[in-house]
Amino acid sequence: MSDLRNVPALADSVRTTGDGVDILDRRVYPFERRWVHCATMEDVAVAIELMVTQSSGPAFATTAGMVLAAREARDAAPGAAADRLRAAGRRLISTRPTNNHIRDAVRAILAGTVDGPLAGVHGDELVAAVEKAAAGYDEEYRAGTRALGRYAAELLEDGARVLTHCWGDAYLIGAVQAAEQMGKRLEFVCTETRPYLQGARLTAATLVEMGYRPTVITDGMVPSALADGLADVALVASDRVTMDGHVVNKVGTLAVALAAGAFGVPFYALSHAPDPLSPGIGDVEIEHRDGEEVLHVLGRRTAAKGTRGYYPAFDATPPHLVTRIVTARGAFEPARVSDHFAGSGPAAGGGDGKRPAR
Repeated sequence: MSDLRNVPALADSVRTTGDGVDILDRRVYPFERRWVHCATMEDVAVAIELMVTQSSGPAFATTAGMVLAAREARDAAPGAAADRLRAAGRRLISTRPTNNHIRDAVRAILAGTVDGPLAGVHGDELVAAVEKAAAGYDEEYRAGTRALGRYAAELLEDGARVLTHCWGDAYLIGAVQAAEQMGKRLEFVCTETRPYLQGARLTAATLVEMGYRPTVITDGMVPSALADGLADVALVASDRVTMDGHVVNKVGTLAVALAAGAFGVPFYALSHAPDPLSPGIGDVEIEHRDGEEVLHVLGRRTAAKGTRGYYPAFDATPPHLVTRIVTARGAFEPARVSDHFAGSGPAAGGGDGKRPAR
């Protein structure tokens, strides 16, 4: 069993320094431990766009980017400083529009400073206020992750074989650590997750650091793996969950859910909370990235010349394919995920900690 005192590298992958922000480059991890230095808020925005940081990383990069924006607005007049901070927030949100954690981080920082009780604050006071609000959001995010990790672990039996897709960061660490604290030992099957191979590199590397030996499969092997009984449960994170129970996550998640349904395997999705600004899937902008990205793997072209690519970075899994949505307040049936906001604890959503039938 892994030592809970050991912190996987991805748990501390964004660091604010005196002269900027250092972000662990997930495009080359774990083969290289390379840090990208961002001297400005715009550098942070570009790093998010270029996939230097992924999974939970953009949320922490966003709070760090807002700190840099406050530093850059230090000499501006009160009204101008607030406008510059809001503009920085809009820029950061535009980097990965499907992921509502970025938006929520920006909104939390603005609400705690220039759009809230500290309207008119500027100079060094603005910097200090944004640093405090950023730290507060970071800790809230981590606390929510620990909570949903516990609820996820309650759904998993000791010895469960868990199929993952993407999901290489805080949610993974939280769920695995919670399972260990409950005395449960899990096994893992990780999809490689094209085209950036987050599963083969990030998820698998994190699990290895935590003392596991995951099995890696290609994305197209999921139905075969489940047919062969290689996994008992599918467990994924999400970039957004709508109030009516759609799960938006890394493209390929829908295929995992379809295969899980075909072979009677429970499909669980993790989210801090459903997004109150997204009543249904029509309210979610699905990011489409440059199709050239799917023609390459780790910087090397793998598709024939003369071909073109198509890359929706996310897909939407409809509620009827989802067994439970696990939030920081419990495990909910998709139709009742809005109950997350009705109270705390699993009783609000019927999450009783038992493995449900599909």
